[in-house]
Amino acid sequence: MVDSVDIDGLTADQVLLRDNIRRYLREKVTPLIAKAEADKKFPYEVLTGLRDFGYLGGTLPEADGGLGIDFPTWAVMMEETGYCWLSLRVMVNTLNIVAGIIGAYGTEAQKERFMRPLLQNERRTFVSISEPDVGSNVAEIKTRADKRGDRYVLNGSKLWITGGLFADFGIVVARTFSDTCNGELSLFLVEKEHTPFDVRPVETMFVRSTGTAAFTFENAEIPAANLIGTEGQGLRQILIGLNFGRLNVAMGAVGAAQSALDLSVRYALDRKQFGRPIGSFQLVQKHIVDMAMKTQAARALGYRAARAMQSGQPSRLDCSIAKLYATEAAHEVANLALQVHGGMGYATECPIERIFRDTRGGLIPEGTTEIQTLIIGREILGISALT
Repeated sequence: MVDSVDIDGLTADQVLLRDNIRRYLREKVTPLIAKAEADKKFPYEVLTGLRDFGYLGGTLPEADGGLGIDFPTWAVMMEETGYCWLSLRVMVNTLNIVAGIIGAYGTEAQKERFMRPLLQNERRTFVSISEPDVGSNVAEIKTRADKRGDRYVLNGSKLWITGGLFADFGIVVARTFSDTCNGELSLFLVEKEHTPFDVRPVETMFVRSTGTAAFTFENAEIPAANLIGTEGQGLRQILIGLNFGRLNVAMGAVGAAQSALDLSVRYALDRKQFGRPIGSFQLVQKHIVDMAMKTQAARALGYRAARAMQSGQPSRLDCSIAKLYATEAAHEVANLALQVHGGMGYATECPIERIFRDTRGGLIPEGTTEIQTLIIGREILGISALT
């Protein structure tokens, strides 16, 4: 990265961890990106090496197989994954959301069967929330789970499921009907091996190797023991993890922005036109300066959100601001990077093309730009524009 000094309040241990992660990703992951993007397959084997750095459940307590990593350190780690490859950040995010939910609400049997193998990179997972007609408003989910004896029967459709093509189990959010629940949302652990359902690929313009899928459940049975926590608590369980997810998205976007900036600086120094480096031209320098300002501002907001989460105080406002600004800034930086690179930026062999696509996608997951704006407005004014 172009920063020569650390002024973000990182400890010596965090700097060492960052540098070691960066070296590992550059040596072990970067060479795999082009083929993974072309084949639209994620190289899950890289997660085994990342486990040693704490990427697989590292924020969980040690009793659940984690390392108790604090949120500012986790923010450093997420920035590095975004710097390397946003598809990697997305897959790490999905894994940790599932692990976090099971760790917080799962039974010991569920932890043993699902979470611990996940943390060893022995199982692949997904989170299934969105539906064809349901996106930002989770409360409108239509997929239903009807209790019948010692089983639940799932019916409905899910969409935009990261890792859905590759995973062998995951979390499904469904409206639940039983003697003790009348349509409230619940979370269920669903295994492809034991609960057959239709899976189809969904082609996307960004994070192409993450196996985005659509699911259709038709009288798909799951054991009652696969209910996470208690019936009717699914909405609260999902919403609790949103700040964590928004921090992940924000810091991944910061990393992508920094990568685009670094690539542009190198290109501006190497590329010559009219007998001199294009970096000597005033307008190119203006692009570089704007990219640097946006990246540094996004990073500062991301660390602010991480510190707010670590303090244990309400952090919805900080996380939403960080997610909103960082994702928009990252795509603006990628756009300027494409301008600096000129025609070369369009080529798929140039990382800028992929970064441009992937940063555009970051404006939508974990709450769209519009939803983040409304959340921030509600937090500041105390008035909800959603009701």
